[in-house]
Amino acid sequence: MNFEFFVARRIIAAKDYKSSISAPIIKIAITAIALGIIMMLVTIATSMGLQKKIREKVSAFNGDIVITNFDTNYSDDSQIPISIEQDFYPEFKNVEGIKHIQITAAKGGVIRTPTDFEGVVVKGVGTDYDWSSFEDFLIEGRLPNYNSGLNDEILMSTFLANRLGFQLGDKVVTFFLNDDTNKEPRSRGFTIIGIYNSGFQQFDEQFIIADIRHVQRLNKWEKDQIGAFEVFVTDFDKINEVGNKVYTEIGSTLDSQTIRDKYLNIFEWLDLFDFNVALIIGIMILVAGINMITALLVLILERTQMIGILKALGTSDWSIRKVFLYNAMYLIGVGIFWGNVIGIGGLLIQKYAKLFPLDPNTYYVTEAPVHLEIGYILILNAGTFLLCLIMLLIPSFIISKISPVKAIRFE
Repeated sequence: MNFEFFVARRIIAAKDYKSSISAPIIKIAITAIALGIIMMLVTIATSMGLQKKIREKVSAFNGDIVITNFDTNYSDDSQIPISIEQDFYPEFKNVEGIKHIQITAAKGGVIRTPTDFEGVVVKGVGTDYDWSSFEDFLIEGRLPNYNSGLNDEILMSTFLANRLGFQLGDKVVTFFLNDDTNKEPRSRGFTIIGIYNSGFQQFDEQFIIADIRHVQRLNKWEKDQIGAFEVFVTDFDKINEVGNKVYTEIGSTLDSQTIRDKYLNIFEWLDLFDFNVALIIGIMILVAGINMITALLVLILERTQMIGILKALGTSDWSIRKVFLYNAMYLIGVGIFWGNVIGIGGLLIQKYAKLFPLDPNTYYVTEAPVHLEIGYILILNAGTFLLCLIMLLIPSFIISKISPVKAIRFE
């Protein structure tokens, strides 16, 4: 590195800006980058968190792919039985990307109390049911045990419990219509062994989780007849691809549907988040880049005489441009550092303290969810740094237009 380059770097080093007239503009540029990083981190983390939470809740009640009788209209309370004896059960060996498959059956009913009544869907599950999601939803009591004989243990949501005045341990009488309309409705008595709250009111106001053998008896099915298979995939981003493969493997008498198709409105709404995130990221990077361009132009204007002297000494335009770009890189780095410290710190507080609640009727969750992943954080930081630096290449070209003679006389 030659002498004039070293002198120039020292003269316009970031630590000397504090005493220069460009100090306020430099601070504004750094603040703009920090705020941009904070906004982008919050937007991506909450958007991904919301998408992930809603997908998990929809999957918890339906699986990722639902296999039913071809004539079933996918209603939650009216199913045509299918045999449990299938080549793909209990393991779906012919299709990659499937982590679990379980049996279910559902039947609509009415819970009646001395003062009120409510329509519900009794979802019957078996010994292979994955309870991991309901372990997170459970707020009181315990999960039912259907591994032994038939029992009357059920899970009920807080929404239904509060609406009908039930508490843990209460008996619940549920009435079911007969296929023969001339006969009186049949009833079943259940015991509330656990109360859950998924925050997804669309499901909480419907589903009671019970032993599948109750549903089989109410529907007068055989022991090997069920309502549906629920399939879970390892990578939700590939659900359509896996869903198509599942459809080709299950035979002509069965049909399959992904939850993206079953709840199209919900997932179309979630897909809009991707566009909003991209829009916010673009705006934030543009604002940060414009502020850095302004700061760089002010620095160049402030150091015009120095540029003229360096040119008179024979320093190339590119060498001088690099001096300014190096210092701009430093300023961008400072802004990104503080943006990450504040942004990630705030997101961690929200993740564990849950300070900001949301309306579950609108967002399907009770608080703003946060999903932090090192991959997108690194890409976001690197992308912001490179794009801001690229935007600075054009204004730095002004240095080549400065005349040494006029610059030395510049006041």
